[in-house]
Amino acid sequence: MKHTSFIVLALVFNCCIAQTTAEKYFNKIRNNTAELTAFFSQMPKGGDLHHHYSGSIYAEPLLDYAIKSNYYLNTTTMEVAKDKPNSDNNWVLFSTLQKNDELYKYKEMILRRWSVKDYNAADYPSDKLFFESFDKFWPVADGRFKEGIAELKNRAIKENVSYIETQFLPVLSNINCSQLYPLNSRLQQLAAQKNETAILQLLDSLHNVFIKMGAMDSAISFNKNVVENLHKETAVDDEKFTLRYQNFVLRFMQPIDLFKNLVLAFISADNSQLITGVNIVTPENGETSMKDYWLHMLLFKYCHSQYPSVKYSMHAGELAMGMVMPEELTRHISEAVYTAGANRIGHGVDMAYEQSAYDLLRYMARHKIPVEINLVSNEFILKVKDDQHPIMLYKKFGVPIVISSDDAGVLRTNLTAQYVLLAKRYKEISYPDIKQFVYNSIIYSFIKEPAVKAKLLQDLDLRFKKFEASLATIK
Repeated sequence: MKHTSFIVLALVFNCCIAQTTAEKYFNKIRNNTAELTAFFSQMPKGGDLHHHYSGSIYAEPLLDYAIKSNYYLNTTTMEVAKDKPNSDNNWVLFSTLQKNDELYKYKEMILRRWSVKDYNAADYPSDKLFFESFDKFWPVADGRFKEGIAELKNRAIKENVSYIETQFLPVLSNINCSQLYPLNSRLQQLAAQKNETAILQLLDSLHNVFIKMGAMDSAISFNKNVVENLHKETAVDDEKFTLRYQNFVLRFMQPIDLFKNLVLAFISADNSQLITGVNIVTPENGETSMKDYWLHMLLFKYCHSQYPSVKYSMHAGELAMGMVMPEELTRHISEAVYTAGANRIGHGVDMAYEQSAYDLLRYMARHKIPVEINLVSNEFILKVKDDQHPIMLYKKFGVPIVISSDDAGVLRTNLTAQYVLLAKRYKEISYPDIKQFVYNSIIYSFIKEPAVKAKLLQDLDLRFKKFEASLATIK
């Protein structure tokens, strides 16, 4: 017994020594970008929890596929299409461009419109470039999910990421609810009156209608024929890597369609081990997003009442001064937390402007509601960086933090780059803090299988042990 205790103490002591060595080396190099990049490239990074599938694929393989498949290119907008959309003379086959020796010129132009490559702030607004890019390349991305998942997995393994929780697709359905559209204005009127009781009663009736229209069958079919089949065919999970999915809905939709899709998303997540949760996406400062924001929070609140085991992360506070009126910066995170009951918050950039921000931060800390921090994304889209960013505010109040990449393909970045920025910009954040952020990415993941989460945490222990031991020989 004494011998066993001695071995355990020795192992703990050796781990502490290794972490101390890693911390000393980290402090020594934290002002050097190249050395930090080498350090974080090799450091285990756990999971990437704020991750959009479509925005994480790099433009180059998408473009190669479009050329190989001979898609049409709009030579003005750089959109692609499998079939010529109309008689517009701007649509040209890639084979024609190649024949006319123009392909190289358009390749460079396409990469600059499908991603932030070579971005020049004087040419075009950064947020518009970012959000407009998706529709331009989606006709290609929509046809190559197997290749896309393989790309994400291979990249993750190479940079020591062991888990991704990707916002994959809206739930596909043929349910037509156009006869219910007159209720859009009714829901919006009730929201303007802040009549929560009446809204929830109406949502209850609508939910029953959607169930009768086959929402359960549609969601189960999506799980089986899209997610589960794809996951099996790609054999994506193995000893080095694990992938799980989030469903999402689109903020710009009118209430009836958005609610229908949200019900489908919750049913889908409630009936799949692979689909871990639900999210809401598209620009938060869009006209419909702003007008219906509180109503959207009630839609989530209602769905949670019907499917209480389903978890959801929400884009909230992805706003900055100047994008919207100042008073609109005071409520989005709090409504996502208090009204919608979000389990995690994505971005949370306008926290400093929130009404009663300190109380909100204390609430998030007390209830263990993490914030997903996306430094490269926040700088490019919102122009928020350095001490304008609220990351230190979250840390000061003890809100769990996870570091994530958002849309690494469009933003031409990776998870390693987020940690480099973190280390260089926020000197109060220590190596033990960073290590905790990494563990948070597994602890606060929405993984449903306890054994899978436990295995990822054990694997993280082994990876850090190996990584920290490797630093002992560096002077």
